[in-house]
Amino acid sequence: MNGIHSFRYNGDSMRGSDQASSRGVYRNRGVDNCFPSMPSLSRNASNRRSTTPTPSCIYRNMSKKSTDNLPRAPSPLLSKNASRRSSTPIMFSNSSGLLKPPAVERRLECKLEELCYGCTKKIKITRDVVTNTGQIVQQEEILTIKVKPGWKKGTKITFEGKGNERPGSYPAGITFVIAEKRHPLFRRDGNDLELAVEIPLRKALTGCTMSVPLLGGERKSLKIEDIIYPGYEKIISGQGMPISNEKGKRGNLKITFLVDFPKQLTDEQRSEIVSILQDSS
Repeated sequence: MNGIHSFRYNGDSMRGSDQASSRGVYRNRGVDNCFPSMPSLSRNASNRRSTTPTPSCIYRNMSKKSTDNLPRAPSPLLSKNASRRSSTPIMFSNSSGLLKPPAVERRLECKLEELCYGCTKKIKITRDVVTNTGQIVQQEEILTIKVKPGWKKGTKITFEGKGNERPGSYPAGITFVIAEKRHPLFRRDGNDLELAVEIPLRKALTGCTMSVPLLGGERKSLKIEDIIYPGYEKIISGQGMPISNEKGKRGNLKITFLVDFPKQLTDEQRSEIVSILQDSS
C-alpha cells in the first residue's frame, strides 16, 4: 500500500514551439494617367480650361477604393501557420513574460480497499531542473499523496511546479488521476458495492444461513428465509463505500444471488420433485 512508484517525465512534449508570424506588406497604389493624353501645345490650355478629372478616371478610383476595402483571402503562408498553431500545446503567459506550460497527467492506480479506508501513496519522480548556470540536470524527488476514504476514480491531485523545467518558463505541474483497480469479488457503483454469490438450489428453496465476505476482509452472517429466485437481491446497509461529503456515512452492499441448478437428476429424484411441486403454482 505504501509502495514507491516511479515515473519518468519527458519534458519534450511540454516545449512550446516558436510561433512564426507573417507580416503582409501593403502598398498604396496611386492613380496614374487619369487625364487623357494631349498634345504638348494644347496642354496649358486644357489645364486652364478644367482641372476636374474625367468620369472614367473617377470610376476607376471608386472601383479601386471599393476593392481595397474588401477582405483579402488569407495567403497560403498564413493558413499554414494557423494550422501549425492549432497543433501546438497551449502555453499560458503572465505579466512577468514567463510561460506556464499545462500540467502533465499521470494515472495513479488504487485498490478498492485503499479508496474505501484511505492510504498514503509515495511516488518517486525524476524531472529536469535548470541550474543557475542554465544547464539542465535530472533530479529525483518523492511526492506523497494521502488518499482519502471515498475518493472515486477520476479524482485529480495536482502538484504545482513539480514537472520539468525549461529556460524562459515556469516549471510544469504534475496531475495524478485516480484509477480504480479491478477487484476479484466486489464491483463499485457510486457509493454502493455489488457482490454476486452462488447458492445451491436446495438452499435457495428451503432457506439457509450463510457467511458473506465484506470489503475489509471481515465476514458477516446472513440468514435467508425467503425463497431465492434468479436475480434475487439482498441489501446490507452501511457496508458500501464511504460518502466523502457526509462524514461517517457509507453506501450499501448489494448481494445478488446466482442459483446453482443441478446438472443432472436420477429418476427417483425427478419423481420426488414432481410429487413435491405438483401442487405449486
